[in-house]
Amino acid sequence: MSGAKGVAGRGGATGVGGRDGAEGVGGKGEAKGVGGKGGAKGIGGKGGSKGDLATDITASLVVFLVALPLCIGVAVASGVPAELGIISGVIGGLVVGAVRGSTLQVSGPAAGLAALVAETVAEVGVAMLGVIVLFAGLLQIVLGLVRLGRMFQAISVAVVQGMLAGIGVPLMFSQAYPMADAKAPGTALENMAGIPGLLAGVLTNPQAMIAMLLGVVTIVLSFVWKKVPGPAGKIPAALVAVGIGMVVAALPGVDVKTLQVGNLLNSVQVPGAEQFAGLADGTIITAILTFTVIASAESLFTAAAVDRMHNGPRTRYNTELIAQGAGNTVAGMLGALPITAVVARSSANVQAGAKTRLSRTLHGLWLLLFALLLPQVLALIPISVLAGVLVHSGWKLFGPAEFPKMWRQDRGEFAVMTLTMLVIVATALLEGVLFGLAAGIVLAALRMSQTVIRQHVEQDTAKVVMAGNATFLRLPKVIDALEAAAASGKPRIRLDLTGVTHLDHACRNQVEEFTAQQRGLGLRVELLMPGEVKQAADPGPVPTPLPRRPVPAEEAAEPAPWPTADAEWFYLDTRPLPEEHARSPLVG
Repeated sequence: MSGAKGVAGRGGATGVGGRDGAEGVGGKGEAKGVGGKGGAKGIGGKGGSKGDLATDITASLVVFLVALPLCIGVAVASGVPAELGIISGVIGGLVVGAVRGSTLQVSGPAAGLAALVAETVAEVGVAMLGVIVLFAGLLQIVLGLVRLGRMFQAISVAVVQGMLAGIGVPLMFSQAYPMADAKAPGTALENMAGIPGLLAGVLTNPQAMIAMLLGVVTIVLSFVWKKVPGPAGKIPAALVAVGIGMVVAALPGVDVKTLQVGNLLNSVQVPGAEQFAGLADGTIITAILTFTVIASAESLFTAAAVDRMHNGPRTRYNTELIAQGAGNTVAGMLGALPITAVVARSSANVQAGAKTRLSRTLHGLWLLLFALLLPQVLALIPISVLAGVLVHSGWKLFGPAEFPKMWRQDRGEFAVMTLTMLVIVATALLEGVLFGLAAGIVLAALRMSQTVIRQHVEQDTAKVVMAGNATFLRLPKVIDALEAAAASGKPRIRLDLTGVTHLDHACRNQVEEFTAQQRGLGLRVELLMPGEVKQAADPGPVPTPLPRRPVPAEEAAEPAPWPTADAEWFYLDTRPLPEEHARSPLVG
């Protein structure tokens, strides 16, 4: 059974897999976990633990290199000190990464929440951010404990893609300004409108042009670096861009803005009594709910995407939601940025060959050590390079290829996706998501309410035959058919609803009121409701049953040729015989 795949192993093993490192869950002797002999937990088989450890350490370094510029860039884009982004990255590794919700998914400050955080900080201040993140984390824990983690999977894919696109578009336009060492005007629409003025200013300012070129080079590298052959192509593009930016920024005559990182411990802002008193403000409550929904949805959607990237253990959604809540609770206590699962870091972790949770946990440790021991290195990174990294992230979130793909697959879902994106760009994230959910529900209701109505007149009877799902959304169509039957001038009306699979309260009331009204006017109305059997006008004579042949007693005593209800059933054991009994002595 070495390395065999299949359902269960010998001796009652549970799940998929067998002895000596088979992939899946289970092995010999009811082993649990992935692979392993005799119940060993972890990934890999016999003698593979040392190899997995080395691979996980290497993968953690790759994730660290990807996460470092993203943590800092997200913090800058969110309008908070860069140290808070690093703190959130550390928590995403050491707290969220240590919980057994997901194996390879990596968490930290996410670009998808940067616009929302920036808007919230501008409205209520950085000090209140900790309280919002803290209570959002507590709500996530509650949602996980009551097992609502999978609820987020019920959201329409069109709404999710529209949400991501609605996050990506404002992120790209907002980061175009830091790419030129300028400050963004404000809202997404204001940022879009200010782009021509930004470009005009760049053309007249040499230093701004250098900064913009660094950002553009970063974006280009993010797209093409993965195509570089050999070992160099495995280096994260963000790290290459940061290295180039540091070299250019150190050249004589170059004066671009660089990152200013202070002491990590001094940047911690523990919420006080004044901040907790702000919970009475409706704006704070709305922000908490918004952070909870968006962070939870983004994390669990990412989990579903990461699960498709590897063959290891699947995500435990409720446990992962609790882990995300624990991470945000700790981040809130320290006044740091909110945490979600991040696709960029997770995919880098998978591609680096990670096998266990160790890789995602260790990356948080490397972030902590780097920030504590080498903070002066961070001060050499140009801000325009980090802005370029986030513009690329915004483009990936926007996903322009998804729009024609959705158009070809489903025009209605395309409309929901596009409307969700446009409303988010024009208003805010929460309003756009709620609008998208409402549009998705209306689309589903319209598609489920397919009512077929046929009308015709036979002699003195006006007939209306209905089939399908009759809901309030089709009420105007139902009313038109009933009024047409009444206006036909026939003394009899026949309403046949026996083909209706679902008749909601609104349509039922309308039909019954119409029937009562017409009968009050002296018309003969025949109403057949769903579930009623139509009786034939002349059923005809009932056929006389044929006489039965008398059965002799000896025949009656014989057993029936087919099993009866009280028959005993035996199940065939299809398990293979041991090798010593594999061949029968009766077979030549």
